[in-house]
Amino acid sequence: MIVAYSIDTLRNPDTRTQAFAAMVRDTTPKLYTQIRRIVQYHDDADDVLQNTYMKAWQALDSFRGDCQISTWLYRIAMNEALSLLQRQHTTDSLDTEDDANMRSLESDPYFDGDETELMLQQAIATLPEKQRIVFNLKYFDEMKYEDMSTMLETSVGALKASYHLAVKKIEEYFNAHD
Repeated sequence: MIVAYSIDTLRNPDTRTQAFAAMVRDTTPKLYTQIRRIVQYHDDADDVLQNTYMKAWQALDSFRGDCQISTWLYRIAMNEALSLLQRQHTTDSLDTEDDANMRSLESDPYFDGDETELMLQQAIATLPEKQRIVFNLKYFDEMKYEDMSTMLETSVGALKASYHLAVKKIEEYFNAHD
């Protein structure tokens, strides 16, 4: 018997395991992609994804249901990804970090974009962390600012400003590399 996932089936001891497996199956592609845009490395994204589902499993009974399950998972994933970035943060200069990010994109076997996509990803890699996250959520996932505000626990105005600055920096990057 295949069980669909909902907050009720996830909390029910009789259907929890099957519902959680269905949730993982349905949410993994999109969640992985979002995590990957933040952490950039495939292995790191896999680790963050696994940690996200482990934390979600442990917190099923405390999930209040005041947002969609996908929003809750994104919030957990975002926190995990940001924690990983903080742990990895070194005292290297920003320029050195940006160069390393760009080289990693070019050599990544999981990156299959064309030249323009590579240039966009390189431009995104130069953005400050918050702007990069907001840009990815808005541009690629078409997430509403209100949903981002809930997930990232910041104001809609701050998110709009971050997105605007990110777009401007990406445009400048493209203009400088024409």
